[in-house]
Amino acid sequence: MAHTTKEKLIVLIGPTAVGKTKTSIHLAKSFNAEIISGDSMQIYKGMDIGTAKITIEEMEGVPHHLIDIKDPKESFSAAEFQQLVREKISEIHSRGKIPMIVGGTGLYIQSVIYDYQFTDSPGDAEYRCTLEERVKDEGIGPLYDELQRIDPSAAKNIHPNNTRRVIRALEIFHCTGETMTDYQSSQIDDPLYETALLGLTMDRDKLYDRINKRVDIMVEEGLIEEVKTLYNQGVHNVQSVQAIGYKEIYEYLEGRISFDRAIETLKQNSRRYAKRQLTWFRNKMDVTWFDMTPEEDHDKIISGISEFIAGKLELKSN
Repeated sequence: MAHTTKEKLIVLIGPTAVGKTKTSIHLAKSFNAEIISGDSMQIYKGMDIGTAKITIEEMEGVPHHLIDIKDPKESFSAAEFQQLVREKISEIHSRGKIPMIVGGTGLYIQSVIYDYQFTDSPGDAEYRCTLEERVKDEGIGPLYDELQRIDPSAAKNIHPNNTRRVIRALEIFHCTGETMTDYQSSQIDDPLYETALLGLTMDRDKLYDRINKRVDIMVEEGLIEEVKTLYNQGVHNVQSVQAIGYKEIYEYLEGRISFDRAIETLKQNSRRYAKRQLTWFRNKMDVTWFDMTPEEDHDKIISGISEFIAGKLELKSN
């Protein structure tokens, strides 16, 4: 059998506000790379401030993919992400460039790197219909409680309002007797690409301080107005606005919580999310970590990251 060379791929992950955007531009220029967003919310048009979407100026001419490809009323799945990103990886290689995934949505990125089969997950349409009927009668709460009992790990990674994913996790358990967490982890094998997988981390207090400041900046830049626009366009009860930064402001706009409470909750949810991201990456993926804490050593850290990528993928940096 002919030996096929795997395509090279740089993957840069890390929690929210750790400095992925700035680092990614530097690396993209060094390795003649194009960036694929690995963020499940930056795909949505009109959701710029709350997702900390990179601006045209910040891109500094580096091509970016999978940003602004969906309307906020549309749903988006890890399976769709997997397909789109794999196509982009091949397309970028065909231009003689190196693809680099940058983001913080763990399952999405994992599904691309490894031979992750979404379509092979067992299903039972009749059982699914029963669960859907229960949601109509009882709401999602009781089903989410069931999932927490059966598979606490999956429940932690699925938003309680994400009906489709809650039902899917219960369906997998019903069909296989295995939790979704066990089922998914049994699928992970060798990477499909020649991958340099690196993560950025930071002293926790400093990271949390950066997250709090970032939220304040988002508000100054017009986050409330951005969310209000979506709200007034009738974007309700859909996947996009369950995102951190949107659901809290929706509660404020609906008069359920005060403005100050909304901002405080947004900061708290962002900090918790960063903690979950780090835990997920450390448990699920073989990441080489780089500590971004000493800001005065930033150039030295970037240089170390560049050396790691060059060595891992046998690439020359510019």
